Amino acid sequence: MIADELIGTAHVPDGVELRLIRRGDEFTIVLERNELMNTRVSESERALATMTFERLAGRDAPQFLIGGYGMGFTLRAALAVLGADASVTVAEIVPEIIEWARGPMESLTAGCLDDPRVVLVKDDVAMLIASAENAYDAILLDVDNGPDGLTRRENDLLYSPVGLKAAMTALTPGGILAVWSAHPDDAFAARLRTAGYEVDEIRVRSRPNNKGSKHVIWFARKA
Repeated sequence: MIADELIGTAHVPDGVELRLIRRGDEFTIVLERNELMNTRVSESERALATMTFERLAGRDAPQFLIGGYGMGFTLRAALAVLGADASVTVAEIVPEIIEWARGPMESLTAGCLDDPRVVLVKDDVAMLIASAENAYDAILLDVDNGPDGLTRRENDLLYSPVGLKAAMTALTPGGILAVWSAHPDDAFAARLRTAGYEVDEIRVRSRPNNKGSKHVIWFARKA
């Protein structure tokens, strides 16, 4: 039996402590007893990017904003489908997440942070959203376990009526706000519709071949 190895800890600004655990070739980021990310369970994080891309088919030089690098599954999936004319801004507020990506998880990262299409911003994605107008064709949010502040209370603002209005302002016409969640949230889906988005709620398995638990992605289109 392979034992767990603590690789490092990180403190989310104004939030909780995260731990990076390695078991053989597998990595996990945990909060207390909650598993936030795991290298074996990543299909829905990839779908966050690929399904958004499919819904934006035909756009020239699409501009993506990804909130939360995590383990990079969403970023790598986006880079795999986007063309050379695309741009992907990644906002990650926890410095250690990027240090882990360039350090112990370097083989998993596979150089995605050095792709010429990528701009890495070590700050809160809410700041980028609030300062933008008609700037992004897609905003992809995976900064917590869903539309509630598990790792950081300030994340709640992103999913509030104020945050949803800011995201709509930041999106180009027809742009998409895509939100990943570990669980359904009818109240959040209702807030999206009240904010004026056209909403498509999709359940996606966490592992390939239709295996694993079901996660939720909301694709909210700006009219």
